[in-house]
Amino acid sequence: MPTLELLIPADHPAFAGHFPGRPIVPGVVLLDQAQLLVEAASGLRVNGIAVAKFLSPVGPGEALWLDYENSGRFEIRAAERKIASGRFTLQDPEQT
Repeated sequence: MPTLELLIPADHPAFAGHFPGRPIVPGVVLLDQAQLLVEAASGLRVNGIAVAKFLSPVGPGEALWLDYENSGRFEIRAAERKIASGRFTLQDPEQT
């Protein structure tokens, strides 16, 4: 299972409104960044998300890692702490 570093800058604009006083990375930002990394690293084309579970909040500047499989399964973690997991739906290669 390939592992990639997932970077969410501490000054990402989503932190301003999610949540003031105790900012956390919105789940949609985690999924968007994971999708972009998987597509860039693997050449796979993601159509959507079949399932996603958010297990632990992430604050600004936390080091994150993305593990993924070519089946679309993924896991995001901060060291050994699981942050999110799920499965992307992939485009059929014959439809490209």
